[in-house]
Amino acid sequence: MRLIRMLLVSAMALSSASVFAAEADVKSLTQLLETSKTISAGFSQLTLDGSGTQLQETTGQMAVQRPGLFYWHTDAPAEQVVVSDGKKVTLWDPDLEQATIKKLDERLTETPALLLSGDISKISQSFDITSKQQGDVIDFTLKPKTKDTLFDSLRLSFRKGLVNDMQLIDSVGQRTNILFSGVKANEPIPASKFKFVVPEGADVIQE
Repeated sequence: MRLIRMLLVSAMALSSASVFAAEADVKSLTQLLETSKTISAGFSQLTLDGSGTQLQETTGQMAVQRPGLFYWHTDAPAEQVVVSDGKKVTLWDPDLEQATIKKLDERLTETPALLLSGDISKISQSFDITSKQQGDVIDFTLKPKTKDTLFDSLRLSFRKGLVNDMQLIDSVGQRTNILFSGVKANEPIPASKFKFVVPEGADVIQE
């Protein structure tokens, strides 16, 4: 009986420690995100398949502003522009001269950019979060609590308090690595950055 009681006490202690650690990870990530009301940066993006074979490599520029505003411009030759004004998202493909406009999906598991610009209070509702720190770099691993999401795992890393890189892994093992450069936080960003004007004569698809 005494052994059983000891095992139960140990199990409860481990459970409490696990909950405390999870809460600490959520608090740490929330604090880091909250300190940056705006972020602008360049980025390089590398996509690999499940075997590690390179599928695509691109560069570009991004900007985000809380709440819900983001701008993502991928350079040529695979040029695309994605802009959110907080209510709708416009995807512009200059090669096709086509703009696709749809309502912003505010679910963080469907719109990873919202992790940097959206409602921080929803993070713990959407993900199980763990962290690992080494030197001045802290990595957060986010796993969606629900199925049917764009990715199975997302890693968000910060260096000296600023976002440094992001990695998304989907259900078939495809990995998208995004490394940010020249990161600037809390600097003014023109409101026009988050309002896309569709060029005259372009095709428009409303979803």
